[in-house]
Amino acid sequence: MRYLWSVPSAVVAWFVAGFAATYLKGLPEGTTLFVPERLDLLVLGGFTGGVAAGLFVGRVRFTLPLLLVVATGMWWLTGHSVTDQAPMITLLVASAVGGLFGALGTRSSVVAAFTLAIPVAWLALRPANQLQDWRWLWQLNGLLVAAGLALLLYVACWRRGWRSAYFWVPLAGFYLVSFGVVAGVRSISQARAGRSTDETADAATDAFFQSFEPMLREYWPWLVLAVLLAIPMVALKLRALPPAPPPPDPYADRTNDAVLSDDLDWIDRDEPKRRLLPRRQQPAS
Repeated sequence: MRYLWSVPSAVVAWFVAGFAATYLKGLPEGTTLFVPERLDLLVLGGFTGGVAAGLFVGRVRFTLPLLLVVATGMWWLTGHSVTDQAPMITLLVASAVGGLFGALGTRSSVVAAFTLAIPVAWLALRPANQLQDWRWLWQLNGLLVAAGLALLLYVACWRRGWRSAYFWVPLAGFYLVSFGVVAGVRSISQARAGRSTDETADAATDAFFQSFEPMLREYWPWLVLAVLLAIPMVALKLRALPPAPPPPDPYADRTNDAVLSDDLDWIDRDEPKRRLLPRRQQPAS
């Protein structure tokens, strides 16, 4: 019965999380561009949608075939040819890898937090990319970055509580690395045609390492705020949980006779009434 709702929800989550924002942004009239043919959207959108679908289904053996079918169908509905191997294979691999880590994240909240780092980093700065001249751009970017980090720290402690707080430092570092991954993928997708592979790789490497400096220089107060926000979030969640039930009594369904040894069985017996003087014997007539 669980798959009656999780499978349709996973299909919707794959499209909404990965490609709905691009689709609803505005398309030329008369087109049905469900999956745009851009490398950054194929990689990041497919991975993000796969993670969302994997979290819904929760089983690797069901998630991977489902995502392969859905990604192929969406690619065909877009109007692209199925024989166009490279972009379609990129979409299938990104969706399958995201679905794999998403399904594994249902077993461990720490794995789920690391898996969500790249999708959260990709979605964090997307609204601000359309507002280059906006006055409050620093505040919007910082708020989204801080909200994403606080969410990841909160998810990491979802199951094990404060014991998972040891992973906060590597998780925050991986979150910053995720911005570099997003910048590198975007630089590869924006590479001009005719450039050599070495030039494209050098541009992606430079974009990867140059993304850390502005994040640490401009948004470090927001990162500190995210950690301070995650602490009460986790504390309130743990306080709202009911107390753990006491361990079951292994002798609850047994009587005392099953617990006491044979030499102590006399405790449960009724003692005979004792008299100070013996009863007088009546003489025989």
